[in-house]
Amino acid sequence: MSRRHTGPTRPALNRSERPEDTAVLDAATHTPGPAPHATGHAEPPAGDDTRYAVVIPTIGRSCLADCLATLAAATGPAPQEVVVVDDRPAPTGDLPLEAAGELCGRVRVVTSGGRGPAAARNAGLRTTTAPWVVFLDDDVQVMPDWRERLTEDLAAADPRTGGVQGRLRVPLPGHRRATDWERGTAGLQHAAWATADMAYRARALRDTGGFDERFRRAFREDADLALRMGYAGWHLTRGTRLTRHPVRPVDRWVSVRAQRGNADDALMTHLHGPDWWLRARAPRGRLPRHAAVTTAALVAPVLALAGRPRAAAWAAGLWALGTAEFAAARIAPGPRTAEEITTMLLTSLVIPPLAVHHRLTGLVRHRAALLWGGGAA
Repeated sequence: MSRRHTGPTRPALNRSERPEDTAVLDAATHTPGPAPHATGHAEPPAGDDTRYAVVIPTIGRSCLADCLATLAAATGPAPQEVVVVDDRPAPTGDLPLEAAGELCGRVRVVTSGGRGPAAARNAGLRTTTAPWVVFLDDDVQVMPDWRERLTEDLAAADPRTGGVQGRLRVPLPGHRRATDWERGTAGLQHAAWATADMAYRARALRDTGGFDERFRRAFREDADLALRMGYAGWHLTRGTRLTRHPVRPVDRWVSVRAQRGNADDALMTHLHGPDWWLRARAPRGRLPRHAAVTTAALVAPVLALAGRPRAAAWAAGLWALGTAEFAAARIAPGPRTAEEITTMLLTSLVIPPLAVHHRLTGLVRHRAALLWGGGAA
């Protein structure tokens, strides 16, 4: 029988204290200087429900400066406060807070101990008092009218709207086809409830327990929260504001490291049932194919040792065919340069078994997680 709960096993927040345009889903603190209101910015009336705080988790990347600079340069009502959550395990060196310009007086830094973006966002949320909290990733750049559009988005929200998502734009090279990594990043433009730019009603966050801190990576924690918002009766919508999300430079093994997210998919299945993909509007992925390819790779030598060379050859052939198909599917839409082809060939060899390994690891690690009351049986 499925075990169910109606709340988190370990709530992230003390409750007392990521495509249609619209969809419905049924630490220590350091303040860098005084925090008076900055001058030169329009202020919403004190009782206006569009007052908002901005929370930006960071691991100290240089792109934080661009994020703060574009936020400061935008027109429209200023945030009540900007909470930068330093999630480095052992912070060394200063964060580029001076990039916040006229918003510097509103900036505070909270440390979260390197526990991941979900825990970092909760740490920032706990320090805010505004009725809305806007979460931005440190590698985004808001558009010049972002604050105006945000205020309009929040003003248009009805009382049961728990969150309003921003619209992400990922700039891609115009002189060549996008690489596998660039195409993956561009997928954020159509992702549902991505916290790269997501405004949540603070009361809705506290009602639902905030982000689940068992999600240690920037993966699936947004879908999990969106589903729990729906269980609690809150609506989530897509707003009109635009945010630029550049493609960050990476090494060729980034897609291999990303396979750790399969463990988070296992946690999602434990929490929300096997059909969570459909309800969260998340891509299904290639795990079934990866499992078949990995099985063939494991079976081939066993059959050979058992004296069944023909069966072993068939299994090895299935592994080679599956691996070639995977690599070809990734190479075909890309720039097809020597570097990209080499990267796709190398990573396509190791991704299937790693994906299966991480999924199995996640199933074991999260075996005690309980199905949410709103989840499928």
